[in-house]
Amino acid sequence: MASAISANKAELLAIATSVASEKMIDKAIVIEAMEEAIQKSARNRYGAENDIRAKLDPLTGDLRLWRVVEVVEEVEDYFKQIDLKAAEKLQDDAKVGDFIVDPLPPVDLGRIDAQSAKQVIFQKVRDAERERQFEEFKDRAGEVITGVIKSVEFGHVIVNLGRAEGVIRRDQQIPREAARVGERVRALITKVERNNRGPQIFLSRAHPDFMKKLFAQEVPEIYDGIIEIKAAARDPGSRAKIGVISYDSSIDPVGACVGMKGSRVQAVVQELQGEKIDIIPWSDDGATFIVNALQPATVARVVLDEEEGRIEVVVPDDQLSLAIGRRGQNVRLASQLTGNQIDIMTEEEASEKRQKEFAERSKMFEEELDVDETLSQLLVAEGFAELEEVAYVELEELAAIEGFDDDLAEELQNRAKEAIDRQETAHREARRELGVEDDLAELPHISEAMLVTLGKAGIKTLDDLADLATDELIARKREAPRRRNNAPADGPPMRRPSVREQDKGGVLGDYGLSEEQGNEIIMAARAHWFEDEEAPAPAETSDTQEAADADSTQ
Repeated sequence: MASAISANKAELLAIATSVASEKMIDKAIVIEAMEEAIQKSARNRYGAENDIRAKLDPLTGDLRLWRVVEVVEEVEDYFKQIDLKAAEKLQDDAKVGDFIVDPLPPVDLGRIDAQSAKQVIFQKVRDAERERQFEEFKDRAGEVITGVIKSVEFGHVIVNLGRAEGVIRRDQQIPREAARVGERVRALITKVERNNRGPQIFLSRAHPDFMKKLFAQEVPEIYDGIIEIKAAARDPGSRAKIGVISYDSSIDPVGACVGMKGSRVQAVVQELQGEKIDIIPWSDDGATFIVNALQPATVARVVLDEEEGRIEVVVPDDQLSLAIGRRGQNVRLASQLTGNQIDIMTEEEASEKRQKEFAERSKMFEEELDVDETLSQLLVAEGFAELEEVAYVELEELAAIEGFDDDLAEELQNRAKEAIDRQETAHREARRELGVEDDLAELPHISEAMLVTLGKAGIKTLDDLADLATDELIARKREAPRRRNNAPADGPPMRRPSVREQDKGGVLGDYGLSEEQGNEIIMAARAHWFEDEEAPAPAETSDTQEAADADSTQ
C-alpha cells in the first residue's frame, strides 16, 4: 500500500478502479477514501492544527494539496486564520470573511504515514461495502436464497451468499441435519438487521414460509396464483401440514401439489430432509377445515366455542390415538394450522360431559326458578344455560318453545329476574361481611359475585386491586398440566414443582373477562393515585396569579 500512495497518476486511478470493481462499490467512494487518507497524512506532516484539503482528479489522476485560512480582523487561531494585511500578500483583493487557498507541495509519505493511509482507505471501503450489502438485502426478507456453508460456529451455520454472509441459528435448522462445510444450502431470509460489524442476515430452514416458497418453486400453479397456500404448520424434520385452495374449479389443489406420481411433493420432502407433508384442502367453513386438518383421523363431531377460542372435537374411541398423534403432534399441527386450540375427546367422554352439564343446568333452573324437573330440562334442551339468558331474552322467543305460552314465558322471566336480584343481594351481603369497600363496586365490568371472589383473595380496597397486574387479575387457569410436570413415580425428582403458581390463573380467571376489560378495571382502580397530583395545580396557579397582581400594583 505504501507504493500505492506514492505511486504515479495512472497507478492511483488503476488502484481505485480495481478496488471499486472487486468490492462492487462506487469508484467515487474509493477516490474519496484516498483523498481522506492523503489529507490525514498531510496533516501529520504539516501539523494537525491546519485545515488541509486534498483533491484527486478521477480523470487525470492529478493530486492537489492546499491549506484553507480565513481572513479576520483579529487573529485567534494562527493555523486557520490570517489578518487582512497578510492576506493581501497572498491575494490582492482579499477582504475580511474570505477564505484563501494556500497551495502546498505534494507530500512524500513515509512508511508510517502510508500504513495509516492504508487503514483509512480500508475502513472507508469496508463501510461502503457493508452499506452496499445492507441496501442489497434489506428488502429481500421472505425470499429463498442459495449459499455455500462457510463454517459452523457453536451450532450456528455461517453461509456464504456470494456478496454477503448469512447465519442459520441453531433453532432455525432442521433437527438432525448435518451441516458440512462447502455444501450448498437453501434457506429463507427471515430478517436483515443493520449492525456495527455489517448487516446481519438471518436465515431459516425451519420456518413454515420456507416450505411455502419451496412449493411455489415446484408447483407452477402456486407461482401463477391459481393455487394458494392459505396456512402452513411445521414440526421441522418430522411432519408438516399445509392448507391449499384453488381459484380454478377445474384444478384440484391437492393433486397439483402432489404432482405426477408424487414428484412435486417429493422434491420438497427431499429438501426438508424427509419431512412428511400432509396436503389439506382449505375450506372457509371452520368445522370442515378442522376435520380435514386432523386427517388421517376420522372426526365424529366438532363443537366451536368462538368466545373462548376453543374447539372440541369428538372422535370414535378407536381414532383417539390417531387424532392426537405421536406425542400430540397431529393435534398440535392442526391447532397451528387453524389458529384455534383443539380439545380431543372420545364419544364416551363427550357424552359424560354433556350429561353432567345438562344435569347441573337443569338443577340450577329447578332451584332458582322454582319449577319442576320437566320444565327445567326443557329450558336446557332449548339451549338456555344461565339465568340472565332467560331473564333478558325476547319474550316471543321464550313463548315459542313447544308447550309454552305468553303467560308462562312472562312468569319465567319474572322469576329469573327475582333470582338474579336474590343472588346479587346475597353476594352484596357476603362482600360486606368480607370487608370489601363499596368503591370497588363502582368499577367497570365488576359484579357482586366478582367482589366476593376478590374479598376471599384478600383484595378489599382500591389500592389492593390497583397493585395487581392484568394477568394476575384475569389470567385463565390452565385446565391440563403440562406433560413435563408429570414426573414418574420411580424417577428422579423434577426440577420444577408439579403445580406452579402461574397454573392457578388470575383471581377473576373463571369469569371470562377479556384483556381489554382487565386493563380497564386496573386503570380505573389506579385513577385515585393521580387525583392528589392534579389537585395542587389550581392552588399553585392562584398563588402565581396573586404574586403577579401584587407586582403590577407596585
